[in-house]
Amino acid sequence: MIVVMGATGATGNALLTRLLDLGVPCRALSRTPDRLRAMEYPPEAEIRYADATNLAALRSAFHGATQLFLAMTNSPAQVELETRTIETAAACGIEHIVKLSAPAVASNSPVTVARWHYAIEEVLRATDLTHTILRPYAFMQKLLLLGPQVATQGTIFGTMCESPCNYIDCRDIADVAAAALTRAEIAGGTYLLTGAHTYSYPQLAARLSSMLNTAIHYTDLSSTDFHQHLTEQSGLPTWLANHIIEIQQLAIAQPEHPTDTVAHILGKPPRTLESFLTENLDTFRHLPVSDCASRTPRGR
Repeated sequence: MIVVMGATGATGNALLTRLLDLGVPCRALSRTPDRLRAMEYPPEAEIRYADATNLAALRSAFHGATQLFLAMTNSPAQVELETRTIETAAACGIEHIVKLSAPAVASNSPVTVARWHYAIEEVLRATDLTHTILRPYAFMQKLLLLGPQVATQGTIFGTMCESPCNYIDCRDIADVAAAALTRAEIAGGTYLLTGAHTYSYPQLAARLSSMLNTAIHYTDLSSTDFHQHLTEQSGLPTWLANHIIEIQQLAIAQPEHPTDTVAHILGKPPRTLESFLTENLDTFRHLPVSDCASRTPRGR
């Protein structure tokens, strides 16, 4: 039995779908299980409530399982919550954990969230569990959160100048996770995951301009001005605004380059940014004002 923690997230949801397609017994966990039930998965998908703050619920959710996909939303409590989850999983007989981590992981990383993931990876390394670490770069799905400002202002804001960025589709991350959970030769590795090409924000704006047949611009701000934009106009908490600026500044200091890891593991090239944008182009078209007010950008 494979347990998918974070099954309502983009990667966890895609992984659950992939495992069901493969006919692998799986159990989907969520703090909001009704959201999963509303997605009308086939009856083979076992859906359970679980919360990392509720040890009894975790123990029940892990009972009888041997593998765990661990993905949690980044937050200041992440190290505490994932550590508790790992320790509980080990005590319940889980033998293999596939952890969704982050790039630039190091004890001295300039990215605070990457230091959190480093601490969690250290917890995994201190156990006797087989552990697979996935370190994906920016999710293509996060670009959808730029939709309102593109649709209403024709602008992408950032603080990366023309630095190239790696993007990867969450469905490719999920496919790699499924491989690690079902293929012994993949389990136990650490994998840096990207798409096939890098894109700067000006290049992203140019592609959207061509696809939408309207001018989309990139506006480069200072770190101070961008922080103000994220907190005051987009309503992000300070820690998350800091995180976005940290990863964008790191992309300037250490230009990003794609890897061939996804193609090597899956035997096919990763999904392209162009195909992703085409699939979701309506998100970047003009939106009613009432819709725009409820959406804010949360990633690069």
